[in-house]
Amino acid sequence: MKSIIASPMKKILILLTMVSIAFMACKDKSKFVISGKFENATPKSQVYLYTIDNANEKAADSTVLSDKGEFQFTSSTAEVDFFKIKIDKNEYVLIAKNGDAIRLEADLADKSMAYKLSGAAEADKLEELNKTKNQFLAKQAALEAQFEQNVASQPQNRDAVISQMKPELIRVNDSLINYILKFAMDNTSSLASFYAINSLNPGDYETEMITYADKIKNNFNQNAAVTSFLVRMTKLKSVQVGQVAPDFTMNTIDSKSIKLSSLRGKYVMLDFWASWCQPCRQENPNVVKMYHKYKDKNFTILSVSLDKDAVAWKQAVIADGLTWTHASELRDFESPTVRLYQVEAIPASFILDPNGKIIAKNLRGIDLDAFLGKTLR
Repeated sequence: MKSIIASPMKKILILLTMVSIAFMACKDKSKFVISGKFENATPKSQVYLYTIDNANEKAADSTVLSDKGEFQFTSSTAEVDFFKIKIDKNEYVLIAKNGDAIRLEADLADKSMAYKLSGAAEADKLEELNKTKNQFLAKQAALEAQFEQNVASQPQNRDAVISQMKPELIRVNDSLINYILKFAMDNTSSLASFYAINSLNPGDYETEMITYADKIKNNFNQNAAVTSFLVRMTKLKSVQVGQVAPDFTMNTIDSKSIKLSSLRGKYVMLDFWASWCQPCRQENPNVVKMYHKYKDKNFTILSVSLDKDAVAWKQAVIADGLTWTHASELRDFESPTVRLYQVEAIPASFILDPNGKIIAKNLRGIDLDAFLGKTLR
């Protein structure tokens, strides 16, 4: 017959199990905890917890470091979301949801502001992303330092040094971009993927961002930043290559009215620019050249200015010899048409075919000439 009296070891195991169960039962799922430690910190320094609402930061709590550089915050959130810890000039992004117990560790003397996260699923994912990104960034920094060293030792061979080292710099940068894109696409159930995709330049990765948006459209429904991103991607999708350009009506520089669709039947370059935009002014001579080269091949230009100052706009048109149609709402980036076309930086351009379909975007210099030469035959 087996004894029902537990051995001392069994009693210890039972006690530990009971303590573990009691701890889990007492864990507050309505809040999250962020604790951490900073090396090279001044004791009693102020530490702040910030919420991030659609890119707007708001101080939510503050505390002071212990003599050992330790801190802790307890807070709550409606849904998994982004937060930021700030101390002095250092800041650290993290992701938390109720029930998480997150650990953050960093060295305030580290100029790269690298940090370690652990303790929760989202924290672990963000740590994975940051760790690999930092490895690539360290490689880039080492290559750039080597470049500066090589140029300093042989300044007369600067061009040769650039030719020699540029391919490796491009390779490392491309590898980093590819990693970020893969991480985002492979982890769409984690908010860390949203953090990853938004570290890229939207102008360079529109297609990838739209694809990503389609994959997360049913995730993070209560997150304001994600909702705003999805709305923006839906609008951006409407001005991608292959889509019919959204129609609009606008006042021209000579106080008349023009409707984009009135130019149907011709190839049209829809050009967004402004008199105060130096890259735009630098590209204008090439646009003038393209206009005169192809205007007799069923090609025209409609320039939309983001100027607010009508006088400056008109003076720039004359000074740069821009002899095609010009229009503006004189409202900078707040222009309804600028927003309709999701223009966030200028110069920006769209090439439309005679049916009004977008067939190319943001071509400049020799790329614009090559495309028009191939298309307008």
